[in-house]
Amino acid sequence: MSAAFRRLPRLVCGAVRARAALSGLRPAVRAPVAASWGEESINREGGHQRHYSNAQPKPAATATATKATASVAKGRVVAVIGAVVDVQFDEGLPPILNALEAEGRSPRLVLEVSQHLGENTVRCIAMDGTEGLVRGNVCTDTGSSISIPVGPCTLGRIMNVIGESVDERGPIESDTHASIHQEAPEFVDMNIDQEILVTGIKVVDLLAPYAKGGKIGLFGGAGVGKTVLIQELINNVSKAHGGYSVFAGVGERTREGNDLYHEMIESGVISLKDDTSKVALVYGQMNEPPGARARVALTGLTVAEYFRDKEGKDVLLFIDNIFRFTQAGSEVSALLGRIPSAVGYQPTLATDMGTMQERITSTKKGSITSVQAVFVPADDLTDPAPATTFAHLDATTVLSRAISELGIYPAVDPLDSTSRIMDPNVVGEEHYNVARGVQKILQDYRSLQDIIAILGMDELSEDDKLTVSRARKIMRFLSQPFQVAEVFTGKEGETSRPPGELDDIPEVAFYMVGAIEDVERNAEKLAALQQQ
Repeated sequence: MSAAFRRLPRLVCGAVRARAALSGLRPAVRAPVAASWGEESINREGGHQRHYSNAQPKPAATATATKATASVAKGRVVAVIGAVVDVQFDEGLPPILNALEAEGRSPRLVLEVSQHLGENTVRCIAMDGTEGLVRGNVCTDTGSSISIPVGPCTLGRIMNVIGESVDERGPIESDTHASIHQEAPEFVDMNIDQEILVTGIKVVDLLAPYAKGGKIGLFGGAGVGKTVLIQELINNVSKAHGGYSVFAGVGERTREGNDLYHEMIESGVISLKDDTSKVALVYGQMNEPPGARARVALTGLTVAEYFRDKEGKDVLLFIDNIFRFTQAGSEVSALLGRIPSAVGYQPTLATDMGTMQERITSTKKGSITSVQAVFVPADDLTDPAPATTFAHLDATTVLSRAISELGIYPAVDPLDSTSRIMDPNVVGEEHYNVARGVQKILQDYRSLQDIIAILGMDELSEDDKLTVSRARKIMRFLSQPFQVAEVFTGKEGETSRPPGELDDIPEVAFYMVGAIEDVERNAEKLAALQQQ
């Protein structure tokens, strides 16, 4: 070995000592780069245990660490890059997923530790805007991950990602707090019973029924009716369900959240006068930073988990929109130094989605039935975000722009929508045969559309003409006026059961009705008009 190579280690060590002397810092051992923020495999000793604390978290100025031997660690901001903040600690480096609080900020600015960069520096994701945050600001380690109030006190209230009330009704007072990062239930604790959740929406109950305690996805592009459908489900299922519901608004319009809140007050689901409210609301609207949008779904899920695990309730969890959860992770992924994967999404897309979805399940104590709206970018179901979500769902309801352009609402595609419990052993032989028969007629009609477009209806055989006639009647009968959309349609909302078979009635009589009796009444009115 040459003399130059023998001197190389001493030169490197000398350079490190010189840099440390100039910066006033001791040489530190470089910590390993952490895995993705939100990965379940990291920091299992931190906030992942299913733990409910009876003590309310103390303010940052007087907070103490969770371990008796630990002391409050304080660091200073060394870099601010949008929603990503680097904080350097002299000692007491906080573990991954711990929450830090910036001192002297009103409202509170909470940072979540995402990576260890070395040199006693952690990279954090901000849960609120970082405007006004400068290098040198002091941040305090709270000693635990983000904790929120849980329990009956959350019913009828609106909270943000860190558990603060945003409904101008004062703070949410609770003796019990829980970390938003929890372990998924063990396999032996899960419930395997199968039961249909009746929604009162014809096309759903007939062709793609929902399972009680399952995960349901509402897929659709912009403006095809995802939010209206989820609001109708809240209206129908929550009232008939009688239990507790949790609504997590993830990256959607503030106006929709405000409208939903007032509609729930008018319908009695939320009561401002007493403690009879049945729903808790968690909002992280689209103007929130990506850190809040990436964590608000976990906040809503934590509220639902308490009712399932501690009170043994059957809980309904509505998430609108789960795509924004993925989108928020994609926004901060590049700032965290990760190499993008397909279509620019974060490389940990499957891990982030799986960590959250595995917590949404039914146990022997209670159940969480989740209804998730999923935005489909450019109406492309093969996009990595909706495609990753597909694997976790028990039922998928696909909303089609082509059907909505025909004026048929809800614009559910009866051929693309699926359900795991569409099985004769679950729904019954008659239901199964009717559903498959309906889908066969609609599929035959779809295969004939090219011939109709080129040659016209006159070139079809009599059997094919009958198939087309039946299919068009079925498509219109599967439309339904919604109670939450009465102001737009001018028709009273209906809830009903799946249809029968009527070949002699004009197809216009099937449009926007509830029960089959309404079809017969419409047919009588049409007959009377024709006689005049």
